[in-house]
Amino acid sequence: MDELRARIAQALRRERERCGFSAAELARRAGVSKATVSQLENAATTPNVETLWALGDALGVPFAELVAEPVSGPTLLRVTELRGVPAAAAAYSATLLSTAPPNSRRDIYLLQAEPGGTRDSRPHLSGTTEHVVLISGRADVGPRDAPVTMNPGDYLTYAGDAPHVFTALEPGTMAVLISELR
Repeated sequence: MDELRARIAQALRRERERCGFSAAELARRAGVSKATVSQLENAATTPNVETLWALGDALGVPFAELVAEPVSGPTLLRVTELRGVPAAAAAYSATLLSTAPPNSRRDIYLLQAEPGGTRDSRPHLSGTTEHVVLISGRADVGPRDAPVTMNPGDYLTYAGDAPHVFTALEPGTMAVLISELR
């Protein structure tokens, strides 16, 4: 959670300064206290979903801009390791998996696979990134030379413009695939 607080603090300060707002002005526009803005910018507290949405709206940026982690290469998120941002008054949390860059194109697929063969994909168009969330079963997924074994709930992203594979390891393997072209 310390890493998330630090990321939010840095993004919040960056976006506030980009807009030319004081902490007091941002607080007023977002409907939160100045102390809340100060605590968030100093990574002293963990915000709830509602506060982040209000701050994002006041800054003119999506929620994702305040919590997104920079990505550089294959990224695996294990469902057992995910830490979402909790809501204030409900048993709910939001875990950002991937943001959509401006002018991008995304196709979403449901994959169903059985053991016994590997789906060996040739490189797609330059700039393609693939995102996979495994729903059921187990599978080896990702770059041809370094696939990752995924379990239900795991998320993996990798370059789709390089050779990649999907190999079901258990019957009834299903996944959601999002192919993104930038």
